[in-house]
Amino acid sequence: MNKTVAIIGAGATGLAAAYDLARRGFRVTLYEGEGVLGGLASGFQDDNWAWSLEKFYHHWFEGDKAILGLIAELGMSDDVLFPRPKTSYWVDGRIYRSEIALSALRLPLSPLSLARFALTGAYLKLTPFWQPLERVTADAWMRFYMGQEAYEKFFKPLLIGKFGEHYDRVNMAWMWARIVSRSLKLGTFKGGFQRFLDAFGQRLRELGVDIQLNTRVERVDLDGLMPTVTVAGETRHYDWVISTTSPAIMLRLAPKLADTHYGDQMRALESIGGLCVVLALKQQVLTDGTYWLNLPASTPDKRANPFPFLALVEHTNYLDKAHYGGDHIVYCGDYAPADHEYFALTESELVARFLPALKRVNSAFDERWVRKAWVWRAPYAQPVPTLNHSENIPALQTPLPNVIWASMSQVYPWDRGTNYAVAMGRQVASMVK
Repeated sequence: MNKTVAIIGAGATGLAAAYDLARRGFRVTLYEGEGVLGGLASGFQDDNWAWSLEKFYHHWFEGDKAILGLIAELGMSDDVLFPRPKTSYWVDGRIYRSEIALSALRLPLSPLSLARFALTGAYLKLTPFWQPLERVTADAWMRFYMGQEAYEKFFKPLLIGKFGEHYDRVNMAWMWARIVSRSLKLGTFKGGFQRFLDAFGQRLRELGVDIQLNTRVERVDLDGLMPTVTVAGETRHYDWVISTTSPAIMLRLAPKLADTHYGDQMRALESIGGLCVVLALKQQVLTDGTYWLNLPASTPDKRANPFPFLALVEHTNYLDKAHYGGDHIVYCGDYAPADHEYFALTESELVARFLPALKRVNSAFDERWVRKAWVWRAPYAQPVPTLNHSENIPALQTPLPNVIWASMSQVYPWDRGTNYAVAMGRQVASMVK
């Protein structure tokens, strides 16, 4: 076949689509604005580290069939690791295990609330029926079924921390998807996600995919019925175009979508940004061995909360610090609207804002423990799914002939991440004829 396909964005969706299309004989050009493959799953590496470290996405789950299946197809399954780390909540000044296990009996809840907490968790883990759950908010459903005490102590603070002022608009199907997909063991790739992504990219090149890094597409248009992309002022013709950008970027790239019903649907999609402050420390912060500590939020006003971010993640309580030159690696992760001050502060200002929280968790913490810090920010990182969200999602095929748009806003009811990005990439590849 001599048909050509342009793919915009070399995240997991774009890479998976390129793989299937190239194997079917299409001539694929993959455009990526950054200098590395992977999008939100990409990593970075300090000089003294043997492994790379992820900027945003941190692990896979045992049920992530799409990404694990792709890795198996590529013959790389031997490099997948699945340790079982410790995940916890911070409640009333103490750390409590959050996994469904006997340790849950020690949660600070009355016996009735503990029973309701366990029963609703089991129901959500076992039920396959998510459609009725999108008709009610997570706030209302969990308050009614789980009960006020458990919801107020555990899930409401997490919803506020993640969605801010939108927390009571998020539908329950989103929460169901978060719970049903989780596993106790968490997966990674030897050497880090970036090692897998780079190996995947090399396989794509061997299949004939033209990967153009540091190359930003400026426009998506039509020449008659033929899609075009403009790069560095040059208009290039393709048989198909697949864009994996955010809604705002896609609307800017393809102005012909602006005055369509499809464009209206895209503009109505809501999302928030994500950020991670990554610290290389000389000493361990979470000395009880917790990998992922969920921190509470009582208000969307981050300055008024006990912690200025949502999750304290000690990566080297999950993977051996020897992979990182002996550094203790800590993520301080949060979500915020793209116009929040967290996206305007300098890197040093944001680090200074976050560091005092570590002393609240470990009184021995001293800022002199910090060897190095990095800040990663993404203004489009988490869709906000409101009531009856499935009725509002734009189709993958746009009104422009042979132009497909595939973003994390369309993996609903599942949450964003490499697994569902791969599944979507393979889905859109199957649409190309």
